[in-house]
Amino acid sequence: MAVIHQTTMQPTKLELLTEWLPTRAWHTGGEPRPARVGGFRLDDPAGEVGIEFMAVTDGEGAGATTYLVPLTYRGEPLHGADHALVGTSEHGVLGKRWIYDGTHDPVLAAQLYALLTGHAQAQAQSLTDVPDLTVAVSPVTAEGAAGAAGVELVRVTDGPDHTDVVVRTPDAPAPLTLRVHRVLDAGTDVPPGVDGGVTAEWRLPDGTTARGVFAVALTGPGPQGLAA
Repeated sequence: MAVIHQTTMQPTKLELLTEWLPTRAWHTGGEPRPARVGGFRLDDPAGEVGIEFMAVTDGEGAGATTYLVPLTYRGEPLHGADHALVGTSEHGVLGKRWIYDGTHDPVLAAQLYALLTGHAQAQAQSLTDVPDLTVAVSPVTAEGAAGAAGVELVRVTDGPDHTDVVVRTPDAPAPLTLRVHRVLDAGTDVPPGVDGGVTAEWRLPDGTTARGVFAVALTGPGPQGLAA
């Protein structure tokens, strides 16, 4: 269970994202001024890695874009993941934290698979041990799926509006693609032809709540526009 500390981070997550977002292929451009508008957390069973799926809105009014930024927080550097480092920050309780683009972190990949197979529960973004019941999952029905155990991160590829996280699991002979939607589209639902998906909520600039697809799972070529 992740413990959420009410403390400071220097620099803040949003300050780090201000520098990092424009370097991403899926960022739509303009001067970044990200604001956190939603998301959820997943627990690392080992209790070592913080996992957060953060929705941030950049821009104003009708021109605003909402991005999904999965992040992991570690007490030590992740070996071989320098390219995925968002930055480091001094946590008021835990000390120095290494913050990564979570799509490149094998712990996040395994727990996202666990969520999609019904073996993990989305947690509230800012509260300890409080399930986020607004997060809806259309589960992957992998025969014998045993959660995160044995999940191997194979490769990560950025697209124009998504990131594909390819994993190998003990439950299937072929790799599975976990597609993380980087640019969130309000009003969308898990499309037909995918093997499972996650929808969640975020706040729009006018204060209303939107819902859309955060991630889907693909085992084959998928429907048009979803091929891995």
